Amino acid sequence: MKVVVLCSGGMDSVTALHWARINHEVSAVLSFNYGAKHNHREIPFAAAHADKFALPHRVIGLDFIGQLFTSDLLKRGGEVPDGHYADESMRRTVVPFRNGIMLAVAAGLAESVGAAGLVIAAHGGDHAIYPDCREDFLRALGEAMRLGTYAGIELLRPFIALDKGRIAAEGARLGVDFARTWSCYKGGAVHCGTCGTCVERREAFRQAGLPDPTVYADTGALR
Repeated sequence: MKVVVLCSGGMDSVTALHWARINHEVSAVLSFNYGAKHNHREIPFAAAHADKFALPHRVIGLDFIGQLFTSDLLKRGGEVPDGHYADESMRRTVVPFRNGIMLAVAAGLAESVGAAGLVIAAHGGDHAIYPDCREDFLRALGEAMRLGTYAGIELLRPFIALDKGRIAAEGARLGVDFARTWSCYKGGAVHCGTCGTCVERREAFRQAGLPDPTVYADTGALR
């Protein structure tokens, strides 16, 4: 099947890109710049992995999100909280309906480039905080995409039942260079090591029994 892969440049979506190359024909790799604090750090990695496989990479700007929406993930928001990814404080990083907006745009692009599927790397660890990453939402949106396109675009979510550690293990099996991925929501010169996404990244490598190639500003003890 010809597919478009949503790839932010994070470890999950880069692993999904590698998975899609093996299981499908990738028509395009798609990133979104929506005003997040870390967009400038992660999108170049998405571009690099697409370039490695000679795949077209598209960056779509969603400036209205950064200008109008409320979230500490956005440049106009407050400080990104430290703590565990599952902590209640991480709700401050939710960008309202982000995946719904991005997938709607991506479905239109997929049909326009002759693809029949769309790959997203939503995973089990996202469920606690992000309602637009949960399987019931993605199943419903996938049905809307199928019904709303002549191509019957299929939403593929290969990691929906996996946690981050299992994704790290799968990425290692597929040959992903995790040093060329970005997770930190703060978007600094190096990963902070203390925000929810950094903590989850550190835990994932530990759970998978893999060396962590990431440079962190803080490597304090994990829970």
